[in-house]
Amino acid sequence: MYKILLVEDEEIIRTGIKHLITKVSSEFEIVKEAEHGKEALAYLQTDMPDVVITDIRMREMDGLSLIAKVRERYAHMPLLIISGYSDFEYAQKALRFGVSDYLLKPINRMALVSALERIHQTLESKENDGQTVKAEAHTEPSTKEPIMKNGEGKRLIRKIKEYIQAHPEGDLRLQSLSDYIHLNPAYLSQLFKLETTINLSDFIMQVRMERAKHLLVQTDLKIYDVARLSGYQSPKHFMLVFKQQVGMSPGSYREDYGL
Repeated sequence: MYKILLVEDEEIIRTGIKHLITKVSSEFEIVKEAEHGKEALAYLQTDMPDVVITDIRMREMDGLSLIAKVRERYAHMPLLIISGYSDFEYAQKALRFGVSDYLLKPINRMALVSALERIHQTLESKENDGQTVKAEAHTEPSTKEPIMKNGEGKRLIRKIKEYIQAHPEGDLRLQSLSDYIHLNPAYLSQLFKLETTINLSDFIMQVRMERAKHLLVQTDLKIYDVARLSGYQSPKHFMLVFKQQVGMSPGSYREDYGL
């Protein structure tokens, strides 16, 4: 079972999150509750959890300061942030520290389940990395298949999918993704299609559309903010793609399915 450090200054929210995690997941348990960043850092001096869930705004030391210090010490620690609607700018800054995901208050059950599932997959992938041989980088500008151990291709594609799902707002260009797993871009594109039966670009679009639909339904964020957090720098381009894929504009989707 994976251990969670929960950092939240409101006791009622901590209790609610703890209760919800107990109900929705058998893979995680909260081993420590902290009221602010300083208390969390003190705990990290004596024990190391597998995941840190933290609020953004807290007394003593806020979530951003905590995340920055955790990243300095534990570069790959999964971080899940909690923020209110008014904390959007803080959430944006937190994303730069490579947080696994973020949840908006009041916390949605399904959003929490999805976030924990992505983190669970990431943690399992890291464990598997220690048991498998990494594929050698394919340096020639061709699509010739590199030599891989049994199941290595599936593992790499699973790793790419998990990365995309965790960072839909990030740099998901083919070159960047291929650098992430040390494969030739052309071969990555072919391998992804072979393992999943869909194009890599289509999968990225699907993930970004799901993030956009979630934000439209669960938040009051402006459309341009939804676009940016879904990986689209141009709101106009986002609205065009959204309508093509979903069959209605982002505004109409929010009106029909929003809270």
